[in-house]
Amino acid sequence: MHFTARTEPTSSSPRVSESINRDHRELEKYYNNMMVSKDLNTIKRWQNQFTWGLARHSIAEEIVVYPAFETHLSNGMEMAEKDRSQHQIVKEQLYTFQDLDPSSSEFMPTLQGMWATLTDHIKEEETEDLPALEKALDESESQDLAMSFSGPKHFVPTHSHPNAPNKPPYETVAGMLATPMDKMKDMFKKFPKEEKGTGSVMMS
Repeated sequence: MHFTARTEPTSSSPRVSESINRDHRELEKYYNNMMVSKDLNTIKRWQNQFTWGLARHSIAEEIVVYPAFETHLSNGMEMAEKDRSQHQIVKEQLYTFQDLDPSSSEFMPTLQGMWATLTDHIKEEETEDLPALEKALDESESQDLAMSFSGPKHFVPTHSHPNAPNKPPYETVAGMLATPMDKMKDMFKKFPKEEKGTGSVMMS
């Protein structure tokens, strides 16, 4: 029987807040690329990339980071529930947005409304929630959590499913059921050619 050795964090490994903030900056890039582009095909590619990135990021936080709030912080339960509630609003907005045609009159208002909600959530997370969590963790604990945060992204859904559970273990089970269908859909979608994160062939 073959066992895969666990990768240990090193002194250069990112802390969990750094991993999460990196995702936030990537989402911001995807949003800005949609806002500035005049080409509908290009906008569609970035729409697909934004959906893929946000869906995976949100679920990874719910599976790994929010339980860490509950474990390590005295007000962690309240903090996690607040963030899950904010995620639910974004998931519902993403569900509406993810299949909109860029030529639709609803596209930009839906995108801007979702981004306004997401911006408030990101600001609160980066200035309040994550600093509080980092204070409760030593460096190795934070690095371990960062690695755990990255792991679920390989098996979670890549589209919004707002009616799915938002707490483990039920969220993990629901995600494993939804992921194959989402990945099948991704095979037929176009993504920005410079983005390699999907693991799928970038179609022209």
